[in-house]
Amino acid sequence: MAEQSGCCGGSDVEASDRACRQLMSEGLGVMFCLAGLGAGIEPMIDQARAARNVVIDGCPMDCARKVFEALGVDDVHFVRVTDIGLAKKAKGVRATDEEVRTIVENVRRVLAG
Repeated sequence: MAEQSGCCGGSDVEASDRACRQLMSEGLGVMFCLAGLGAGIEPMIDQARAARNVVIDGCPMDCARKVFEALGVDDVHFVRVTDIGLAKKAKGVRATDEEVRTIVENVRRVLAG
């Protein structure tokens, strides 16, 4: 089963968080705490190193990717939301169901590949 981390912070691309939660509810992985990884919490880092990871970054800043790279976690596939046609939102604008579906479909392709 894949572990998934999704950007849902200041990027205003909350669709990635919703996509992670949907994939998890479908049994296609579990989410774990990106902040815990960045904070260096060893049990979380060990879990990430042992997993097949799909990381969903909300923007070109690639914060999640950088956390995984800094920790030396190797088995990681990255999906950057802005590379698959979704744009950052203005403050307070919510993601659409179609945007969430786009991310979910991309992650499914990554998991199948």
